[in-house]
Amino acid sequence: MQDILNAPFVREMGKTTANMYRLGWDERNGGNISMLLDEAEVAPYLDTAKVLRTIPTGFDAKMLAGRYLIVTGTGKYFKNVQDDPETNLGVLRVSSDGKNAELLWGYRDGGQFTSELPAHLMSHMTRLSIDPKHRVVMHCHPTNTLAMNFILPLNEKDVTHALWQMCSECIVVFPDGVGVLPWMVCGTNEIGEATAEKMKQFRLVIWGMHGIYAVGSSLDEAFGLIETVEKAAQVYMLIADKPRVNTIRDDELRQLAARFGVTYREDFLG
Repeated sequence: MQDILNAPFVREMGKTTANMYRLGWDERNGGNISMLLDEAEVAPYLDTAKVLRTIPTGFDAKMLAGRYLIVTGTGKYFKNVQDDPETNLGVLRVSSDGKNAELLWGYRDGGQFTSELPAHLMSHMTRLSIDPKHRVVMHCHPTNTLAMNFILPLNEKDVTHALWQMCSECIVVFPDGVGVLPWMVCGTNEIGEATAEKMKQFRLVIWGMHGIYAVGSSLDEAFGLIETVEKAAQVYMLIADKPRVNTIRDDELRQLAARFGVTYREDFLG
């Protein structure tokens, strides 16, 4: 067996979590990531027949039975993942009945997966039905995106339109817009179900007064979606209390979408 600490998926998770912590998106133990893996990726590094522990997921994810994931641990600080991945990450396989996670590696201190795993599994299931290349669910608490929640109506049209106007790349990067949920208790199946429902239309979902979820075919794609939203939100917050002399008009947003050939939410424009 090769050393799993050299596995690309472990190294990528370490780099990504370190960047998210550095950017202030994941204070303390805030935030979580899960990434689907193919058995061919895992097999060179782990004996897939050797299950260390079985952990109930609290959710029936039978659609994902037999699928492998690498998942951040509950209560773990993103700043520590790169230095100690075996304690802060886990490689799981969803059991045949979909109700348990079979731990193959990680959570060395007896810990377990993020409390948001049911929400992740629900979103994975939804996105796979839309995009067969889907792999990643990422959740964090970007500062300016969170700040916008307090001064804008919590609905998709107002939030998306405000973000699109802040930077020319926004309508190109997330032409499908941003889904928005009201404040809800986190760590519950209810918020997971609501998020998965929004994921039918959006790759980004804001949890009101909490944070954001992003999905993608890679860690880079999910990270890049959040990064673009957060830059736009930062610009918005810098000018929110100032008179606006210039802006990107709706007709200019349409020109951008046409130039880059993206299908955008036309109902989010005036």
